[in-house]
Amino acid sequence: MATILDGRATSAAIKDDLKKKVEAMVAEGKNPPHLVAVMVGNNPASKAYVGNKIKFCGEVGFKSTLLQFETSITEAELLAEVDKLNNDPGVDGYIVQLPLPEHISEDKVIETVHPDKDVDGFHVQNVGKMVAGLPTYLPATPFGITKMMEHYGISASGKNVVVIGRSHIVGRPISILLSQSRPYGNGTVTVCHSRTQNIKEICAEADILVVAIGKANFVTADMVKEGAVVIDVGMNRVEDASRKRGYKLVGDVDYEAVEPKASYITPVPGGVGPMTIAGLMLNTYQSALNRK
Repeated sequence: MATILDGRATSAAIKDDLKKKVEAMVAEGKNPPHLVAVMVGNNPASKAYVGNKIKFCGEVGFKSTLLQFETSITEAELLAEVDKLNNDPGVDGYIVQLPLPEHISEDKVIETVHPDKDVDGFHVQNVGKMVAGLPTYLPATPFGITKMMEHYGISASGKNVVVIGRSHIVGRPISILLSQSRPYGNGTVTVCHSRTQNIKEICAEADILVVAIGKANFVTADMVKEGAVVIDVGMNRVEDASRKRGYKLVGDVDYEAVEPKASYITPVPGGVGPMTIAGLMLNTYQSALNRK
């Protein structure tokens, strides 16, 4: 029976710690951290994510602002809004919620975000610092995963780590972090993706398996080593007529089949998701400490 890596409980512990730190900051006469969320359109998933981030801000004493724009906004207009945030001394950090409408280049928007306010950790300057092992804002989801590992005393040191997925948001950065000389790192990391040969055999050798491929129930029991740590980053909607909303949320791992073999496993939902928000908030608090 696997130990559940409870993202909600771990996030709550981080939340309590942040709340105390913000109270101390305000008691010293300083402004609380200020996070701005920029959202274009009314994507239901994006609205839910942003809502959770704003709720977290309120619970720890951060100031939060939501800037919402219609999908008709032009790329130039959105870049101008981003530039305003770059130059606003009252804003510690901000996020531009993805995805954006097709007529707006996500890369161009990310490149326009000032690295000092890039609390999502996506700017190439911050990515470069992460690769070099320098202090920086880490991408929120990989950062959250590492905080969860620390919370449960899980280290990759000397272990075979397999990451399925190579996105710049999750797969690539977590593979770098787990291979680096960090408290939770020092692993021997293999990155698998759509072109990987013998993926089942490679995964079956993993002591720690991180799955971020975006395919429901992709990892089956025969792909998992007995006693492995399984971290499921996936969040997929699967039709389920028995549910009132007509679907259920599942991860990239076949949880019911894999859980009996794992030593630790993240549930979906309630695993990595809350830790992504925790990572974002830790970055925002750090940005407030870095105020000139």
